[in-house]
Amino acid sequence: MIEQRANTMRDATQLIGRVLLAQAFIIAAIGKIVGYTGTAHYMAAYGVPTTVLLPLTIVLELGAGTALLLGWHTRLATLALALFSLAAAIIFHHHVAAPIQLVLLTSDLAFAGGLLFVVVVCAVGGGHLSLDAHKEPATGVAPR
Repeated sequence: MIEQRANTMRDATQLIGRVLLAQAFIIAAIGKIVGYTGTAHYMAAYGVPTTVLLPLTIVLELGAGTALLLGWHTRLATLALALFSLAAAIIFHHHVAAPIQLVLLTSDLAFAGGLLFVVVVCAVGGGHLSLDAHKEPATGVAPR
């Protein structure tokens, strides 16, 4: 009974963690879609070619964010989002003399760290309450 409660708590905690991490990227992607022109100007001001990279950024944030939310290919999605967060920190928030840039830099680094933690801790997928839990691995045993 104690083990069952621990498993239920673990499953719920993994789901809540995935939702909390994923929502930031999904909302950011929607914001980029709604404010496409402003985002393009912002990126261009940092020398980023927006013609290709802005649509790719939206696809990455929305796609990997949704995959993380659903727990589908969780490790791959979180790794992609972690690398994206590190790139965003380096490209856009390196002027740490401005207090807001320091906040944004540390926020991106914290996201990257949390996402990398998920990659390691969720070595078998997104948990029992995920799409990863319902796919059959090579061993024939569904991951937990």
